[in-house]
Amino acid sequence: MWDVKFTAKAKKQARYLPKDVYLILQFLVLEIRINGPHRKQWRNYGKLKGKKDCYHCHLKKGNPTYVVVWKVTERMAQIVEVRYVGTHEKANYRRIC
Repeated sequence: MWDVKFTAKAKKQARYLPKDVYLILQFLVLEIRINGPHRKQWRNYGKLKGKKDCYHCHLKKGNPTYVVVWKVTERMAQIVEVRYVGTHEKANYRRIC
């Protein structure tokens, strides 16, 4: 079982998500806890280019599109850290991971 933690900033961002998007985020977190950080069945899932152990996927498409970015911080201890939750337009992938 994986431990999923949120940065303080990501925790705050999650509080401002629309309710339906927040529920989708909770489902993703549950899947990561049970099955690990690689969630290939999620929309637009992928590794962030040039970033080690950093991944993202879309929670909800449309306008705006909501995304989540997470990083495997401790592979042996099975720890994942959610670093960004919010709109795709405001995501600065270079600075997140």
